[in-house]
Amino acid sequence: MLKAGIVGLPNVGKSTLFNALTRSRKAEAANYPFCTIDPNVGVVTVPDPRLYVLQTIAKTGVVIPAAIEFVDIAGLVAGASKGEGLGNQFLANIREVDALLQVVRCFEDTDILHTMSTIDPVRDIEVVTTELVLADLEAVTKRMEKTQKKAKSGEKDAIIEMALLQKLEPHLNSGKTANMLAATEDEKSLMNLFQLLTAKPVLFACNVAESDLATAEQNKFVQQVAGYVRTHHDAAYVPISAKIESELIDLTPEEAKSFLKDLGVDDSGVSALIRGTYSLLGLQTYFTASEKEVRAWTIKQGWKAPQAAGVIHTDFEKGFIKAEVVAYDDLARLGSIAAARDAGKYRLEGKEYLFQDGDVALFRFNP
Repeated sequence: MLKAGIVGLPNVGKSTLFNALTRSRKAEAANYPFCTIDPNVGVVTVPDPRLYVLQTIAKTGVVIPAAIEFVDIAGLVAGASKGEGLGNQFLANIREVDALLQVVRCFEDTDILHTMSTIDPVRDIEVVTTELVLADLEAVTKRMEKTQKKAKSGEKDAIIEMALLQKLEPHLNSGKTANMLAATEDEKSLMNLFQLLTAKPVLFACNVAESDLATAEQNKFVQQVAGYVRTHHDAAYVPISAKIESELIDLTPEEAKSFLKDLGVDDSGVSALIRGTYSLLGLQTYFTASEKEVRAWTIKQGWKAPQAAGVIHTDFEKGFIKAEVVAYDDLARLGSIAAARDAGKYRLEGKEYLFQDGDVALFRFNP
């Protein structure tokens, strides 16, 4: 299961948001820096209303959604790349996740301490980014020292790697993240071997006050974040109120819906955040649907039919023959597999078929 790490400065709402995402109180949320030391880990289901349409069509009582793992990582401070605060631990924990969800404080509250005294979300993003870039620069410098000797001896792979490292070093030195480097697909694949922190995809969570959620796009701090992350990170952002989320944890779905309606919003933001993280990880969903269960299966975008079958069981991939496939939109519109077959929307696909998000599938395989 792929992991998304929740990062940011201390006291921006990371642990509160983690508790909301996981609908738990596993993470301590307190008004002082470093209340999170060891990372908290929680599995989160991905909201997907398509499951419940398929449930009706399949006439089953069992629905199993897709899931991803969130990790609540200790707050970072300036100097983390040199070991300040919990820097070394923070950076080690980031290396273990596949994507980053950076929480940015976009609210003013004199009762909640800010480690840098004032509220400035762009500055906060730059602090985190600078520390990650510095850690990557150190890693690139060390790798260059090791690769240089092999490259000088004429080793082909080392020469290719050295050329990429020589592009990366000045890029990082200018304060830019690795994922913003103009690189070919081959270079991007090679860069994955370097395990750079700033090569990881990132989504920004703008933590706003309870009273601002309904009009979050007008919040001056959210507007600052929106403009900055598009330009400097080619990234998306999602407004959310961690305080509201913490109040929803113990409510039933009906109570939560009524509570949000009173605040003037339809969704708390958590659903959008989970779906955004799922997309950020390059994931998509296909479904299996029968009287036994309706289930969402997680695959990487661009996977072919045998790979998609393999997430159910390795035998499905090894013995793959064909996939019986219908698009969710067609099945939902027609109302049954039989109707989809009669309409010519139910088809057989072979080993080269690229699975699409929302495909409903049944696999034929040799056991």
